[in-house]
Amino acid sequence: MTNNEATILSPANHTGFTPSSFILVGIPGLEAYHIWFAAPLSFIYIVTLVGNCFLLLSVKTVRSLHKPMYLLISLLSFSDMVLSSSILPKMLAIFWSNDVEISFAACFFQMFLVHVFAGVESGILTAMAFDRYVAVCHPLRYPTIVTNSLVPKIAAISLTRAVFVVLPESLLAIRVPFCSRSIVHSFCEHIAVVKLSCTDISLNSAYGMGVTIAVGAMDLPSIGVSYALILRAVLNFPSKDRLKAFSTCIAHVFVMSLFFIPILFSLSLHRFNTNIPLYVHIIVVNAYLLLPPVANPLIYGVRMAEIRHGVLQLFQKEKARLCLCK
Repeated sequence: MTNNEATILSPANHTGFTPSSFILVGIPGLEAYHIWFAAPLSFIYIVTLVGNCFLLLSVKTVRSLHKPMYLLISLLSFSDMVLSSSILPKMLAIFWSNDVEISFAACFFQMFLVHVFAGVESGILTAMAFDRYVAVCHPLRYPTIVTNSLVPKIAAISLTRAVFVVLPESLLAIRVPFCSRSIVHSFCEHIAVVKLSCTDISLNSAYGMGVTIAVGAMDLPSIGVSYALILRAVLNFPSKDRLKAFSTCIAHVFVMSLFFIPILFSLSLHRFNTNIPLYVHIIVVNAYLLLPPVANPLIYGVRMAEIRHGVLQLFQKEKARLCLCK
């Protein structure tokens, strides 16, 4: 970058501009180790795509999996793949080949997708907690309360809610004048982008934090109440039935923890730990966006016999098809 360019991009220039592209730093402070992140992230992306594709194909093709619980899991898998695919390809380009430039439009589209599908994921996990509550606490009424037709409605509500709350955030961000185009992050995260503005971003920051808190205030208490009622009901079960009841919830609790605990940790870092290195914040944010998508198909595939059976059926059908072709 020339001295003239540096002057134009300096935050001291309060006139602002709309850049044609941004520069993604990656993980600041760990630039020398980017290549070491590339291989495990590539592995994570491959496992995410393969695992979730197998899970989706299993639910689609095996009739015994055409049940609300498995349809909700397939919704989660689809959301996971969109979330990973909106972040990882560009991140891998940064780490493998130092391709750090991203166009203005691509950056804001990435920001929109990441925040929308993080909200969708939260909504689906909340619906899954309700599904487990009804299954454990009202098993006789489960077929009439949680039906296959309810699942598309849950998907539509989760997506509509996420778009409704994220769209104003994106519109507020896209209208600000920028004094720099170097994003100190590994993807176009909302607050990392608006920090490049020459103007006051208090409204953007407040809205972004408000959205996170509002969604959490809706979803986390709902999940907490569902599992409190499940726990109360299970403790009244005969001892031989308790383990079976708990086992139906273990996978969901683990998946939910992978998603929500890093979010809460990240919010705590922003609120209380100003001396924590920036790369720690960025790694934590990446953790809650990238770990659940790779872990979910593995967890559900291991924990749920019907999904394992569905995957085996897929392999058997493919093997039979190949034999017929010969």
